[in-house]
Amino acid sequence: MQVLRQLAEWLAKGEVQKLVVVITGVESKEVLERWVFNIDTDKAAILPGQVRNKSHKEIQGEISAIVRQITASVTFLPLLEEPCTFDLLVYTNADCGVPVSWEESDPRFIATSSEVRLRSFTTSIHKIAPSVSYKDPGAK
Repeated sequence: MQVLRQLAEWLAKGEVQKLVVVITGVESKEVLERWVFNIDTDKAAILPGQVRNKSHKEIQGEISAIVRQITASVTFLPLLEEPCTFDLLVYTNADCGVPVSWEESDPRFIATSSEVRLRSFTTSIHKIAPSVSYKDPGAK
C-alpha cells in the first residue's frame, strides 16, 4: 500500500512520467511482458484552485475501455507458460524525492519484442498512453 500512496502523491504533484509493469519468468528470469503507461501531466491543471470539467463518469468510462483492451490482449499475447512475478517501475522527475527503501532499476527492456499500443485516455489532468511489449516467440 505504501507504493500506491507514494504513486498517488507523485501523480497529484505531476512528478510521474511513466509507469511500467514488468512481467518476468520466475525460472527463466526473462522479461516476458512490459506494460508501459506514459503519463503526460497538464502542469496548469495541478496548480491550486484549478478546476477541470471532465466528469468522474467520463473518466471511469475511459478507464473501463482501457481495462477491456488489457483483458482482450490475451487474444494476441503469447501464453505465459511458467510461473511469473512482476515489478513496478516508476519514472519520475529527476528532482523527485524517492523513499530510501526503493531501489534503482534498469528499464528491463525485452531484446526481441513486439509492441502493441492501446488507446490512450485522459483525466483532463493526466493523459495516459498505454502499450505492451512482449517477447516475440517468432523472433530470433
